[in-house]
Amino acid sequence: MNKEQTSSLSIFQRPIWVAALAFTAAFVWGWAYPLIKLGFQEFHITTDMTGSKMLFAGIRFCISGIIILAVAKYLHRDFTIKHPSLLGGLGWAILYALLNTTFHYAFFYIGLSYSQGARAAILNSMSVFTVVILACIFFKSDKMSSRKILGCVIGIMGILALNLGGEDSGRFTLLGDGMIILNALCSAFASLMTRGLGKRVDVFVGTGYSLALGGALLIIPGLLMGGTLPCITPLGIVYLLLLIGISTIGFTLYNKLLTCNPVGKVAIYNSLIPAIGAISSCVCLSEPFYWKYLIAGGLATIGIYIINKGKK
Repeated sequence: MNKEQTSSLSIFQRPIWVAALAFTAAFVWGWAYPLIKLGFQEFHITTDMTGSKMLFAGIRFCISGIIILAVAKYLHRDFTIKHPSLLGGLGWAILYALLNTTFHYAFFYIGLSYSQGARAAILNSMSVFTVVILACIFFKSDKMSSRKILGCVIGIMGILALNLGGEDSGRFTLLGDGMIILNALCSAFASLMTRGLGKRVDVFVGTGYSLALGGALLIIPGLLMGGTLPCITPLGIVYLLLLIGISTIGFTLYNKLLTCNPVGKVAIYNSLIPAIGAISSCVCLSEPFYWKYLIAGGLATIGIYIINKGKK
């Protein structure tokens, strides 16, 4: 690609900016793992308080969505949804909100409260390999190759490596690992839907709709289940504001990049999330760092690299 071609591309398509923005999204998402657990501690939300977890998550995403929509309004973005029916653009937007926010983070917040942050960060990388497999099933332009098969096998081996070692270093649990896996599946399907969302509504506006509506659909059942924020402190509010910022920045950048570039070109940077999440969790939460985290994180990163190697 020559200089003239590069200069004609938008900032979200220029290689150096794609790398910088995708790295930024991955970096901030990696820090969400310890911040959520610290938020639970500060608000006194215990593992059995499912309603409170959903309320906490719903507030985070609903406010983030409102912020994005407010910025979109200020920038005069187009709020029109093409084919606004339940079987058209509106239905697509609602389904996307459910998968990308409501179900995705209901599973994530429940699972994270029953699992160590470092373990959850590595396990969540399953979404990248799921995207690769699903893309080959649903998109004719994505063909399965020996490189992709090898990458998926190595990456999944990394996930299985989390269960190596003794009981003290962690074993599979339904409410912990099981929920994180369901969260990863929701994330994978939502990633496939992002390009379709961009064809039905401005992606910036669509991201705002997704987070605001998805967050509201977490708040309502959270309240119906008796969810509360038992102890509101200044530090707890700081954690919540940081998480709102992470959602606003991460989803806006990532969704825009997905609509402008091949999925694999952007997804490769998600290989950083397990490492960042594991390290930040061990540092901020004083969690023990087991040797198997290095094996699991390394294999997951190698798998993602192999899958995306050679992509332009």
